[in-house]
Amino acid sequence: MKNTILRNIGAMTLAVLSLAVVAQTRVFAQEDLRTEEQNTVQTRDDASLRSSNGGKLEGTWDVIVTIRNCATGDPIRTFASMATYMPGGTRIGSTSGIPQAARTPEHGVWSYIGGHNYRMSFKSFSFDAAGNFTGWSIVRHNVTLNNEGDQAVSTGTLEVFAPNGTLVSTGCSTTTNTKMEL
Repeated sequence: MKNTILRNIGAMTLAVLSLAVVAQTRVFAQEDLRTEEQNTVQTRDDASLRSSNGGKLEGTWDVIVTIRNCATGDPIRTFASMATYMPGGTRIGSTSGIPQAARTPEHGVWSYIGGHNYRMSFKSFSFDAAGNFTGWSIVRHNVTLNNEGDQAVSTGTLEVFAPNGTLVSTGCSTTTNTKMEL
């Protein structure tokens, strides 16, 4: 009798485990199918954006940044930077406007908003001469490409934050951009 009970428990355990494996496999297959469908839709969306100017921002750009007086628009200072816009909406960059030891590279995002227009923003951390963390800055710009997609201009703002997250200052800037080519 004891052996019969153990066999029945063993058979039931095996049946439950088999059912669990089949159910889990079905869930994974459904998730894979959904992911594949989403990727197909995303690929179609990316392709249609690129064909209608949405991908022209992608690439590496030489950038001339002009810091401006927000009230008057008068230029305060100008310096060179670089920015790389990657497929999928991410951005990295660096600048000659602040020594590299005092600031991390720029990490950010961009999006196509229609016509020749894009939005972008990036964040970087800052440090004093002793290497102490002093806060971060966030730059947000609207970018407009020319018809050929090899030149652009942008305008936007800068927000500077203390290490505790308090906004300590704001600023304005414009850029002129030339796409790097081989």
